[in-house]
Amino acid sequence: MSSRTLSPAGRARRLGVEAISLVVALVVFVIPFVFIVLTAVKDEFQSSDLTFAWPTSWPVMDNIKQVFAARDGMLLVAFKNSTIVTVVAVTILVVLCAMVAFVLQRRPGKVANVVNALILSGLIIPPAIVPTIWVLQKLHLFKTIPGLIVVEVAFSMSFTILLYRAFIASIPRELDEAATIDGCSGLALFFRVILPLLRPVTITSVLTNSVFIFNDFVNPLYFTPGDENATVQLTLYNFLSQFSTQYNLLFMNILLITIPPLLVFILFNGKIVSGMTSGAVKG
Repeated sequence: MSSRTLSPAGRARRLGVEAISLVVALVVFVIPFVFIVLTAVKDEFQSSDLTFAWPTSWPVMDNIKQVFAARDGMLLVAFKNSTIVTVVAVTILVVLCAMVAFVLQRRPGKVANVVNALILSGLIIPPAIVPTIWVLQKLHLFKTIPGLIVVEVAFSMSFTILLYRAFIASIPRELDEAATIDGCSGLALFFRVILPLLRPVTITSVLTNSVFIFNDFVNPLYFTPGDENATVQLTLYNFLSQFSTQYNLLFMNILLITIPPLLVFILFNGKIVSGMTSGAVKG
């Protein structure tokens, strides 16, 4: 319904809702980000006040150099580790979860019902840290990047499978039958026919999982302790201590590790929304 067809009361109500939404977005998202930026560009003395005061000096480049130089360039190592974990884990999630969702959607039955129950339990039941560490130790993957990749894949599988399954439900089964008649085997059917059709939901899966895994703090903290396996979120500890905290460097570190996922979300926000709703619309 366009704004021209609304009554004056309806237009006033709509403007009120929009105004409230803008205020909430300003308070929740914009103001904290402005505070981070202002604190990140201050010197150590002024940043310790933790106020919205305008900087008296602008040691921006000096703060950036100190952040990258801290702990023998730990931030660069962390960016490399986070990139490796994110790229490998997201690749595994896309291929594995798409295949699982395709089988579950096309072959319902008792086994599929059991798997569906396990998938839902993965969304409901919180992860157990100590048993997971024990399993990783038995597999000799504890405190390793491959072990962290396995954990990230395991914890993100449930959501990704449900995302793919909802979209695959909108793909006609006649395509499967036509491909089978043309001589496609199971794998050829999936990779040549089905997977190319999953492009919208694949983009959504890649973007959402990339942002989540790149920003993950808890899993690297528990499963990959140590500077050599640090990810970007763990570098926040570089500027925290029991007796003093360098807030200007801490917030500059936060700003630097926030910019990549923030840019990804801003640039591809429309694709994320369309990919998550396209299965429901087509279905």
